[in-house]
Amino acid sequence: MQEAWVTLQCPDCEANWEAQVGDLAAPDADFDCHGCETAAPLAEFMQTTRDLEVLQEFH
Repeated sequence: MQEAWVTLQCPDCEANWEAQVGDLAAPDADFDCHGCETAAPLAEFMQTTRDLEVLQEFH
C-alpha cells in the first residue's frame, strides 16, 4: 500500500498539521483537534479539496 499524507486544519483554531491517510478514519468519522479539542467530522479538517479526495480514495 502506498503512503499518502494530507494536511489537516482545525475549522475553529486553524491549527495545521499533517497526517498519514492510513492512520485516519473515514471522512464522516468524528475527529478531535489536537490543539483546541474541537470535534467535527474528519472531512471538515481537510485543508484542501485535494486532501479530502485523497482521504476518500483510501476509504
